[in-house]
Amino acid sequence: MIHAVPFTAQALPSPKSVEARECARNFETIQDISRSQTPIILRGFVSDWPIVEAAGQSDRAAIDYLLRFDKGLKVPIAAGPSSLKGRLFYNQDFTGLNSDRGVAYFSTLLEQVYTRGQTEEPPVIYMASMDFSDCVPGFGDENEIDFGDFNPLASIWIGTPTRIAAHNDLPMNIACVAVGKRRFTLFSPDQTENLYPGPFELTPAGRPISLVDFHAPDLDRFPRFAKALKSAYYADLEAGDALFIPSMWWHHVEAFGAVNVLVNYWWRSVPDYLGTPQDALNHAMLTLRDLPAGERKIWRDLFDYYVFDADEGCRDHIPPHVRGMLNPIDEAMAKRMRDFLRQRLDR
Repeated sequence: MIHAVPFTAQALPSPKSVEARECARNFETIQDISRSQTPIILRGFVSDWPIVEAAGQSDRAAIDYLLRFDKGLKVPIAAGPSSLKGRLFYNQDFTGLNSDRGVAYFSTLLEQVYTRGQTEEPPVIYMASMDFSDCVPGFGDENEIDFGDFNPLASIWIGTPTRIAAHNDLPMNIACVAVGKRRFTLFSPDQTENLYPGPFELTPAGRPISLVDFHAPDLDRFPRFAKALKSAYYADLEAGDALFIPSMWWHHVEAFGAVNVLVNYWWRSVPDYLGTPQDALNHAMLTLRDLPAGERKIWRDLFDYYVFDADEGCRDHIPPHVRGMLNPIDEAMAKRMRDFLRQRLDR
């Protein structure tokens, strides 16, 4: 059983459980869940993976299994004292992060996680999001998911007990618990303002994070967090379970095992050449956000016309041979648009 600090202990609404399914691990399942707009627990989805079977024997067996893939690589790690209680966050005055960042040999990381994770009050030792091919070449051949035509980024995460602040990711995500136990607390994208996102430039892992401590919410400082919890979901996962997280859903992640290993896959249903909407948001903050209210309204209407509500009506009155970027974007047009934008930005 996973043990998490219950929100009800603080007179706050309790999240609802995510829907759970038992699905075959094949491309048809990946296609099906890719169409879902809500999270889905996939019970036992990777229970026959060798890493999960090793974890079923013992944490030591799981560590020994991972050591088979060690190539003497140094990997980036975060480390901090037991007083952090696993929470990876900012320091007190937000001038940096609350953990030290450095590198260690992969084998050293594994042994330290195993040894220190067993202690009564374990320190933070954490390796986040390393690509399979860089960190554990060959691991994906033995522990695989058929993504068919999709081309996911496959990553592995290893650590002692941790608490990762709520954040969102642009790609769709399948998170597979290989060793240990995890609780995900999830919020739909429309809850952004109620989660109080932090800065864009200084982040623990490249995405803005919620500033709310889920174990001790300060409702004087973050009063709307109670509203977010009314529509929240949770997913408790054992080794062998997986969780599908749709694009841009906020997720807070707690790892409870003495040794914790997560494998995840990020993918998008659109071509890579279309780029990331995050770049457009950043540019919009530069060029639009500080305009007078009347001018912002003009541009909001233009964005609706050309982007959010766009259809053939914005181009069917223009001769086909000069519609350019008003047509659906292919790879060649995407390259021309990038060149055009680069010239504009470099002025």
